[in-house]
Amino acid sequence: MKEDNPDTAPAGKALRLTADIIKAYLRNNALPKEQLSSLILLVHKALSHQEEDSGVPANNVNQPAVPVRKSITPDYLICLEDGRQLKMLKRYLRSHFKMTPDEYRAKWGLPADYPMVAPNYARKRSEFARQAGLGHGATPRRKKT
Repeated sequence: MKEDNPDTAPAGKALRLTADIIKAYLRNNALPKEQLSSLILLVHKALSHQEEDSGVPANNVNQPAVPVRKSITPDYLICLEDGRQLKMLKRYLRSHFKMTPDEYRAKWGLPADYPMVAPNYARKRSEFARQAGLGHGATPRRKKT
């Protein structure tokens, strides 16, 4: 498929990123005019080289950070997106990846009952709630006599 938009083509993307980096650098740093062209070439070369040798094969885009079986431990869950160990996954997914738990489960082919909270943490919070009297409904008010 032919790419018509120069900003989405690899060379166009590197050129756009180069311009953005140079603009940001020049806003905060003084640079003689003679050195500007060498800085542009250096940044562009680094970005072009990065695109060519990114080290990530194109077919590994949807590979989990860890095997799914190993992502649930008693004390933490491991995020399949980036391998981070967490007690609660839901908020992390929303803030870092803009995903809902259902989107996460669908992306990785997880069952609907895949936990979003580490088992031991859920157990501890449940015990705390019971001790606090939550879940028993409201107690009837005593009438004043």
